[in-house]
Amino acid sequence: MTDTWEPTATGVLRLPSGRLIRGRALRRTRPTGPVPEFAVHLLGKRPPDVPWEARWLRWPDFRLPSSHAEARAVLGEAWERSKSGRVEMACGGGRGRTGTALACVAVLDGVPADQAVDFVRRNYDPRAVETPWQRRFVLRFTQL
Repeated sequence: MTDTWEPTATGVLRLPSGRLIRGRALRRTRPTGPVPEFAVHLLGKRPPDVPWEARWLRWPDFRLPSSHAEARAVLGEAWERSKSGRVEMACGGGRGRTGTALACVAVLDGVPADQAVDFVRRNYDPRAVETPWQRRFVLRFTQL
């Protein structure tokens, strides 16, 4: 890994493979330090443009992504790019949708689906993945 996050930086989740992905709340000030090279914005409405490459995954608050196929593709791309770059997942509050997306990426990284939510809560935010349907989404993520 050549240009990824500092492992101890705010919001950074270390996956079992060693890849680092930052989760954050868009309603809060962006953390100091390097900017992402690639971001996934998990929002119900189109986000404002940012000066780095970003994907918008339509995902209303407290809900699930509007397209499961698109979620699988975008989160897969984020996992791939996290091998050598700074990838960020972000929603309004940085917990529900961001935590769910991080748990799905953890599944792609080899965390068993039935353990991914606990993994993210332990290593990112204890309140990540806010709804029962978000938890079920993680459990079924590889089947989408």
